[in-house]
Amino acid sequence: MNYLYPVFNTTSLSSFDSPYLEGFKGKTGEVAFFIDGEANRHYFLGLGDPKHHLEVIQTVRSFIFKQKENLSTGVKIKFLGGQEYLSDIVQGAYLSDYSIGYLKGEQSEFPSIEFEADASDVERGQHFARAIKRIMRWGDAPGNHKTPQKLAEWIKASGEENGFQVEVFDKTACENLGMHALLGVGRGSRENPPVFCVLKYTHPEATKTVGLVGKGVTFDTGGVSLKPGDNMNYMKSDMGGAAAVAGTLEVAARLGLKINLIGAIPITENCIDSYAIKPGDVISSYSGKTIEVINTDAEGRLILADALSYITDKYHTDVLIDLATLTGNAIMALGYKAAALISPNDELAQSLFHAGLKTGEKVWRMPHWDEYKDALKSDIADLKNLAGSPIGGAINAGKFLQEFIREHQAWAHLDIAGTAFMDSEFGSMKSATGFGVRLLVEYLESQGA
Repeated sequence: MNYLYPVFNTTSLSSFDSPYLEGFKGKTGEVAFFIDGEANRHYFLGLGDPKHHLEVIQTVRSFIFKQKENLSTGVKIKFLGGQEYLSDIVQGAYLSDYSIGYLKGEQSEFPSIEFEADASDVERGQHFARAIKRIMRWGDAPGNHKTPQKLAEWIKASGEENGFQVEVFDKTACENLGMHALLGVGRGSRENPPVFCVLKYTHPEATKTVGLVGKGVTFDTGGVSLKPGDNMNYMKSDMGGAAAVAGTLEVAARLGLKINLIGAIPITENCIDSYAIKPGDVISSYSGKTIEVINTDAEGRLILADALSYITDKYHTDVLIDLATLTGNAIMALGYKAAALISPNDELAQSLFHAGLKTGEKVWRMPHWDEYKDALKSDIADLKNLAGSPIGGAINAGKFLQEFIREHQAWAHLDIAGTAFMDSEFGSMKSATGFGVRLLVEYLESQGA
């Protein structure tokens, strides 16, 4: 049998009499190992003094993934302390069997995992791992396996399995709703037209309603404003915001959070053909505002504009948060360690910031002053979708979205372009992270959900 002991730098190992543990300090990623007289293998994995929950999750996940051949007969995880992190250890363990290569003919075998822990800790970790693995699979799915219709099917199936409602509006329904910006972006994809999903989770004891909006571009060529060919393959991940919203509703439903959630997910491809919108075109939107399309590769804000307008028109929400892999400028400003946060509401911004510090899905607040809005003035439409200058792009995008929230008093925009798709042990190229679910659930729980 294989035994795994997660060890913090304050954990006592005095009950183990083994020379192989001499000098073992429990530093993050440090490993000690011995075989007992009954041929049982004992692994001690250092977790150090964690700065946040994600550090624990990733350390456990990476160790089991890399040791899967040595642990092929199964592993039992035994806890020696660190109650606060037990569900994170469970989550990391269950995430370790994630596989990017699900389309390969031959699949790797992963070890079975058991825990010596309270059922509630195990269950919580399982709920997070199940949801995050699901949306990571969505993010890593190739564009031809992930049309707007297919992603909508996946979201609807998740709702049926996990206890939240999903309504899917097809192209005709979107036309009837007046989703002109969403439909405009999707014009270049005739075979796979746009769809719009509305997700609902309710709890009888809820006193607050939170709206969540997620960008769902299943593949982004840039449209007529074509992206460079290098790394365009990563544009299959341009639906990380949509994935985060669906994953959050799944976890909220599984945990029975005392909150009402309304999700809005516009889904489309951004492709090229003779029907595609062109730079200089002026399109309408659900709100009635007209938009001059300066660059067709600034498509995410167009579809979010319709979704934000719809949710603020149809529902009362106490808080409204949107997530999107929106701008390369967010990566230039913050790298891959934090998402860009834009919000005029100090309390909401602080709550999200502290939720990020605790979970490890960090956010950093950017300026939100109205001076930035001047860059979006258009001569021929109510506003344009891209400023003329290449600087301040993430902020300008946020100010664009703010024009479609009907002066909502508690709105936040999260640009997750740098955090939704990153390097990991799962492959040689970047892959989906599931960023946003832990952050949002922590925020909801901090508000009494």
